[in-house]
Amino acid sequence: MINILSNLRFPSSWRCCGTGGTSVYVHNFGELTRNLRASDLIIVNGLETTLKVCELFSIAPWLRKPLVAVDVVLRKPETLRNRVSAKITRHLLRNVDYFLHYFCDLEGYEKYFDVTPERSGYVPFKPNLRHRVELQPKADGEYVLCIGHSMRDYDTFFEAVGRLPYPAAIPNPDSRELSNHRSRFTLAISDLPVNVRMLPDDESQESLVRILCGAKMVVLPILKSNICASGVGIYLNSMLLGKCVVISRGPGASDVLTDQAIFFEPENAEDLATTIRRVWKDDSLRTATAAAGYNYALSLGGEPELCERVLDNTVRWYAEQCSRNALFRSDLTSAIGLRRVG
Repeated sequence: MINILSNLRFPSSWRCCGTGGTSVYVHNFGELTRNLRASDLIIVNGLETTLKVCELFSIAPWLRKPLVAVDVVLRKPETLRNRVSAKITRHLLRNVDYFLHYFCDLEGYEKYFDVTPERSGYVPFKPNLRHRVELQPKADGEYVLCIGHSMRDYDTFFEAVGRLPYPAAIPNPDSRELSNHRSRFTLAISDLPVNVRMLPDDESQESLVRILCGAKMVVLPILKSNICASGVGIYLNSMLLGKCVVISRGPGASDVLTDQAIFFEPENAEDLATTIRRVWKDDSLRTATAAAGYNYALSLGGEPELCERVLDNTVRWYAEQCSRNALFRSDLTSAIGLRRVG
């Protein structure tokens, strides 16, 4: 029986991988610390709470329990302040026993934060609209859409579509969110290409669905400096609505997708323009890619299915660790016994 403590909602009683157990859901760090002693294993979602738990274990190592961190979003340190912060983060993350990521390419994580493949696993994310809206997928639409805040390269998108005769669109930009998520959007609104229109967006689920449904294709240009799965939620929602996704090569995209999306080189406006033109003109390519993307997004389910994948992966890892530790203790006991006999 394994007792799990987590800020993810798992069933209170569960069974997977031949093992059964219980879970306790905590709303905040205070609840986590109060329930710590009764747990066997901690699963924490998100960077902020993960770092708090790591800091606690550094200060009070006697409280330490096996720690699994899910969706720890890290950024490449590009300034002196970032580099100092990255060193502190790297040190704290040594207290994490196992990471679960929504991407496979760990080159940046290993280089800057010592998060290695040996203590990492991959689980596919989920479309956030799954189980929330019921719409028939529609591959066709009016415009080339660029959408999202995290690590987006709107400048390359504008340069690419400015060379093309097709209608393009973006949601009304939120400069604060774009800045907070390190996106690049340096043009003034008055300087946007004439074929780019801005769509009303109150950031509700209804707005998201309306904006995505109107797209002929969804383009996600991600900056080269990205080292994690930026854009995965948007591309899965787009696929679920039947849209052809065009996305930069990089973590969370070309490392996990095949024919479910079409890729281009990051920060390369010429390659993006060529790709958009090809997808716009080639109906069979666009619809086939959209169909593959839809089937993939549909297969991932929603929040319950994602939690099930996280639980299965974690329990499998934990069982392996327990088996290794038991084998180590057995070998150690045998070695001590041999020495005594000798």
